[in-house]
Amino acid sequence: MNAYRDRFAGRAAVITGGASGLGKAAAARIVAEGGKVALWDLNADALKAAAEEIGASHVVALDVADADAVSAAAEQTHGLLGGIDILIASAGITGATVPVQDFPLDSWRRVIDINLNGVFYCCRAITPFMLKAGYGRIVNVASVAGKEGNPNASAYSASKAGVIGFTKSLGKELAGKGVIANSLTPATFESPILEQLPQSQVDYMRSKIPMGRLGEVDESAAMVCFMASEECSFTTASTFDTSGGRTTY
Repeated sequence: MNAYRDRFAGRAAVITGGASGLGKAAAARIVAEGGKVALWDLNADALKAAAEEIGASHVVALDVADADAVSAAAEQTHGLLGGIDILIASAGITGATVPVQDFPLDSWRRVIDINLNGVFYCCRAITPFMLKAGYGRIVNVASVAGKEGNPNASAYSASKAGVIGFTKSLGKELAGKGVIANSLTPATFESPILEQLPQSQVDYMRSKIPMGRLGEVDESAAMVCFMASEECSFTTASTFDTSGGRTTY
């Protein structure tokens, strides 16, 4: 990790899924670069450990699929940190890995609730603070699956396509108001989320990456931190890829 000194000085970030994976890696960079972070995650024990490891200012154990809990957490976090300048929505699950005709309804609903509705709830709760301040950076973590679709991952692919479309709409709404909103579409990278998948699915996704390897979490964290910084000032309602050449549009 190559930190940029004071890039986030005076800035406060909310990071969902912040106890592990990409969320945790981005949080560590923001803290190293002078910012304050609040980690939101469902796993209370992992949250505590992550906060101690990276020096997070605040943690909230919550389910992002609970709109009321998200609203309450936004109010609490805004008060404790003195503002929310950055939202990185990276909480997500894969769901079942089966054909559509066999896909369990409860798994479909849970994936959509967390991956898509959760992003909407977080943006809905936090955007007003950014608009009032006249500044904000929103990074919604999608996936190459949202652009290309992965077989036997219909809920995940659909939810991430929804994140891309939602972010394009949100970015256009906020354009010219000091608040930038973009989505990230990473290819598969080394992360705890891979533990939710059979090895055959991981191998399939690796085979689709022209570079011939999975990504590293720090590679996507570096892109997230650019997207979350003041340097990202003229790109909004768009997507940034970290896909090893898999997606080229």
